[in-house]
Amino acid sequence: MIERYSRAEMRELWSEARKFQIWLEIEILACEAMADLGQIPRADAEEIRKRARFSIPEIAEIEKRTNHDVIAFLENVANSVGPAARWMHQGLTSSDVLDTTLAVQLTEASRLLSRDLKALREVVADQARRFKTTPMIGRSHGIHAEPITFGLKLAVMYDEFSRAEERLAQTAERVRVGKLSGAVGTHAHLDPEIERSVCEKLGLKAAALSTQIIQRDRHAEFSTTLALIASSIDRWATEFRHLQRTEVLEVEEFFGEGQKGSSAMPHKRNPITGERLSG
Repeated sequence: MIERYSRAEMRELWSEARKFQIWLEIEILACEAMADLGQIPRADAEEIRKRARFSIPEIAEIEKRTNHDVIAFLENVANSVGPAARWMHQGLTSSDVLDTTLAVQLTEASRLLSRDLKALREVVADQARRFKTTPMIGRSHGIHAEPITFGLKLAVMYDEFSRAEERLAQTAERVRVGKLSGAVGTHAHLDPEIERSVCEKLGLKAAALSTQIIQRDRHAEFSTTLALIASSIDRWATEFRHLQRTEVLEVEEFFGEGQKGSSAMPHKRNPITGERLSG
């Protein structure tokens, strides 16, 4: 992620360290679930939980040889665990780990986004009430039409982002699905109870049906929802940038003390926040 346009919480969520930490937790939870069913020794599951570690640089070195990220990860973790590592990944396929990890990350990301959408709507609602009687010209086709209020414009914005929050909640629920069903989704070597247990402890639902992977329509819908939200953000950023044009100047972004707009033109108060939002 480009640091200037991302937040620490989201960068951490999609970092290599966080990804491998979720991989490790899935592998450990699977071993603990197998121990609960009496399929592996409880002492070995406890040893795995106690000793399992990973090293990102070492994983990268191993992957140069294996050309397989999950195998490189498992080899590295096995070095820290010792003999008990023989139970790790038993009955699993790589996509069990990858797709379930993605579900965890998307679920956590959706919570961050939902929190921010709620905060945005609260701010917009406050401003809509504040300016509910502030007159401005309404426009259609970009041309002066009939009078409206700035509060009405903001109320429309609030309504649009209310729908965005609803869509995100719906699609986030459909992507909150993990799988530990093996190479082709048949649970040939892994009891479905293990899948249910691991997913539950990760805050996920177990997929009702799967193949090698979780079906991608879930992820496509999630991506489409994010695109709709991004489109709404761009639409309003562009609207306010237009209203800040010198020829219009009906609204203006906050300009902090000491902030500068141009190295050559000291009068400039550029709408940089709106420009960043539009990308």
